Amino acid sequence: MDSHVIGQTLIKLRGNRTQEEVAKAIGISKSALSMYERGERIPRDNIKIRISAYYKKPIHKIFFNQKTHET
Repeated sequence: MDSHVIGQTLIKLRGNRTQEEVAKAIGISKSALSMYERGERIPRDNIKIRISAYYKKPIHKIFFNQKTHET
């Protein structure tokens, strides 16, 4: 898992929604979401599940780099 790639993916998924809006919907702090988006932290598994459900995307599409699995 590359935290910076994950961060860019999360930013892309968030689109024009605010960090506050998304964080509240997921049940995390705005600062936690900000750290995930900046690639400073990777969410724990239970948070990954909530993020995946919120964006309606499979966990592996958000958090796992496909190139890593091909090598």
